[in-house]
Amino acid sequence: MTAPALKLTDVRKSFGKTEIIRGANLEIRKGERHAVIGPNGAGKSTLFNLVSGRFPVTSGTIELNGQDITNRPSFEINRLGLSRSFQITNIFHRMSVFENIRCATLYPLGYRYSFWHRLSALRDAADRANDIIDRIGLRARRDTLAGTLTYAEQRALEIGITIAGGADVILLDEPTAGMSRSESDRAVELISRVTEGKSLVMVEHDMGVVFGLADRISVVVYGEVIATDTPANIRNNRAVQEAYLGTSVSEAA
Repeated sequence: MTAPALKLTDVRKSFGKTEIIRGANLEIRKGERHAVIGPNGAGKSTLFNLVSGRFPVTSGTIELNGQDITNRPSFEINRLGLSRSFQITNIFHRMSVFENIRCATLYPLGYRYSFWHRLSALRDAADRANDIIDRIGLRARRDTLAGTLTYAEQRALEIGITIAGGADVILLDEPTAGMSRSESDRAVELISRVTEGKSLVMVEHDMGVVFGLADRISVVVYGEVIATDTPANIRNNRAVQEAYLGTSVSEAA
């Protein structure tokens, strides 16, 4: 039996005496697109921080492709095949689009800290960076400083950085936050295209984006996963509706 891409078993996280994640259980299948939704303050981003190694787990286990990654450092988890983006855009503003993407390709291509390699001579890194720039639709902005991009372009760049390392499990934290409807539509198309064949887990508040992308949806309320199912079943789940303050998920969209 193939191990799931990501598995959380009775994961708990406390800050002092306050328990934020209360025995979360979650299983992400290989190759699926999975959305994590829930009210503000439910613990969704905390879950992402536990999975990616930014926060230590108080108890429970997290497995990546069958391998225990509980409380491993973020860089080790990344090198084992998991990459994530953040709610707040996380890019090098004074570097060009190309330079941002190229930096993300270096370690997976086998390059380490070196004083005798000229970056301009690394043809494989340049080729991979240019390919990703094409895939995220920023070819015309290749040599533009990242800090001067529009907000939507910066989010696209961050997605490019996230996939540049070749990870097979991708975590996207509110990838369309702050975007207009047309920008969100383009972001959905981009995410769908660049994560093809990978396992995608995303936290997202825009229900249009969630139902447009997700194969399955998990609902987090007060640090617990109260439901995991197909979009159609989640839409009609009464417990989910109550979690959204008495409104249905379709109304929340």
